[in-house]
Amino acid sequence: MEPLLPSTPRPPGQPRGLNILGTFANHPDLAAAFWIFNGHILNTSTLSQRQTELAILRVALRRGSEYEWQQHLYAARACGIDEDEIAAIADRDGGHRWPEADEALLCAVDELLDTNDLSEQTWAVLSASMDTRQVIDLIFTVGAYVTIAMLMGVAGIQLDDDLRADARPFPLV
Repeated sequence: MEPLLPSTPRPPGQPRGLNILGTFANHPDLAAAFWIFNGHILNTSTLSQRQTELAILRVALRRGSEYEWQQHLYAARACGIDEDEIAAIADRDGGHRWPEADEALLCAVDELLDTNDLSEQTWAVLSASMDTRQVIDLIFTVGAYVTIAMLMGVAGIQLDDDLRADARPFPLV
């Protein structure tokens, strides 16, 4: 069972994610490789934790992955993403004024999901605040969490009891 454990333990008070871990238990070799990859995304990426969590929440929302959304609300709050920003991730037309770098990141997530590409305009704004390694980490973060959302959808993974206990309504786009 050891290869199935995430590369770093969850902080106290965060849900344990047993349902997703149980699904990964069906393929231990893949799970071991994935935890190394996801460990980079969550722990050693060139993106800040805030950038990573903004991207993950937007992917979760756009892909309809309530499990992913609920899990990452904890990390988002821990890195300073406030409730107004969380609401604005779901309501992109709601008038929230994002800093330019955050707005570019959220636009980039949407473009990657919609076209598998970045427009010249988004690339220009992103590259004003990110280097090439950060843009690559963003692309891989989006791709990894799209993959996780697919697994959760196909497997029908339900919210864990500890996650459901503190769940907030899942916004629909």
